[in-house]
Amino acid sequence: MQGACFSGGMYRPLSNEQIRMIHEASLVILEKTGLTFERGLETTLELLKKAGAEVDTELSRIKFPRELVMEQVGRAPERVVLFSRDGKNNLDLTEDQVYMGTGGAAIKILDIETGQARESTLRDLYLLGRLVDQLDNIHFFLRPCIPLDISPQAYDVNIFYACFRATSKHVMAGVNDEKGFRSALEIASILAGNKEKAIEKPFFSVITSFVISPLKLSTKPTLIMQEACRNHIPVALSSAPAAGSTAPVTMAGTLAQLHAEELAGITICQLTSPGAPILYGGIPGAADLQSMGYLGGAVECGMMNAAIHQLARHIKVPNYNSSGLTDSKIPDAQAGWEKAFSSVLAAMGGSNYVHHAAGMLESMLTVAYEQFVIDDEIIGMCCKVLKGIDVDPEHLALDAIDQVGPGGNFMMSPHTLSHMRKEFFIGNGVSDRNIRKRWQEAGSLDARARAREIARKLISGNHRSYIPGDVDRVIRDKFSILLEKAV
Repeated sequence: MQGACFSGGMYRPLSNEQIRMIHEASLVILEKTGLTFERGLETTLELLKKAGAEVDTELSRIKFPRELVMEQVGRAPERVVLFSRDGKNNLDLTEDQVYMGTGGAAIKILDIETGQARESTLRDLYLLGRLVDQLDNIHFFLRPCIPLDISPQAYDVNIFYACFRATSKHVMAGVNDEKGFRSALEIASILAGNKEKAIEKPFFSVITSFVISPLKLSTKPTLIMQEACRNHIPVALSSAPAAGSTAPVTMAGTLAQLHAEELAGITICQLTSPGAPILYGGIPGAADLQSMGYLGGAVECGMMNAAIHQLARHIKVPNYNSSGLTDSKIPDAQAGWEKAFSSVLAAMGGSNYVHHAAGMLESMLTVAYEQFVIDDEIIGMCCKVLKGIDVDPEHLALDAIDQVGPGGNFMMSPHTLSHMRKEFFIGNGVSDRNIRKRWQEAGSLDARARAREIARKLISGNHRSYIPGDVDRVIRDKFSILLEKAV
């Protein structure tokens, strides 16, 4: 399944009438309530005012006429392609095409040797990239953790460098400011040969949390978002309200607010650069109203994330959203059921770019090497579900049934030998299907222990660098690169 998932869309939690009602409610929110904003967005506000938005600087309020919103939404591309460096894992984001990968900004990682939580490092980020590069069912690498062993000033350059060196799959990450974005684009341009080639087939993209829910534009991310649009680098417009705290407690209310936030972001992007490639970035969550913590593994989050794809399809833009979150602190049974439910719902919903689907624990605070291996298996199963059941003369097997006949068996049938490796999902080896005796002889390992062994093997030894030596020297001459040189 390397390089592609399949088409979803068979799970639709919203009817067409419900989609229309939510969309209409969102337009009312933008016209009547509007958005507020932080300081430092004077140029953006002038852009909106000139286009016909009502901007009140004294009340810090922007109101968006629906005609303006829908005109600008109509300029956003219906299809966005996120390229890989080698062309083998391109992501064609359109209609109900589904791709699933990593995500997050975890600050802790479960040490692969001790199993204990510790702060994540730059080398962890690199090794996770190497791991994901070799896991076929994980389609892209969105920076999953923040290296806490380097200064914030060094983040942007070193995060993108580590990701580019570790994998040829598409890379996405956030940046701290516009300078950080330009540095990432410069590194990508060096790798591509020049800036034009980097923009023509962008193998990196950025996330911007442009809005602070509810309904508040955040200055730095909005400026980064606009800079990405001006350079035609794909940008995910991340909005993550939590039902019950930063959005209404009802799912419909959360979706209406989130859709309004996304419509506002798309409007700003298309006014900045008509036709700029964007991803509708709704990632609805829920708050635990007892502790006020974030409920990452709630089944309702999976339902709302599937609904997000329907809302994005309604306005004909590809979407970025979330699955695979869990409130569990370790790779255990709770993590398994929470991840599987949300991922299969997002996949069956047809979500285009599903991040957080691999590696995450503890409501996005923690990642674990072995969890990426387990989640690769879960994603592979999701893709198998989307593939469906082949029904044609060959798969109906009438000749094989006739040849074996009543009372026979199909173990040695040529038809069985022909299809045995394709009809059923095999996986990466983390799922154990041995009889008990063989399982005991192999050490009686549980899934977490097996996944840890697989992860160790994949990140051990010499690592292939996806940055050639001569190009690496050019990058190191321009930037302060903290990851050790490749051997």
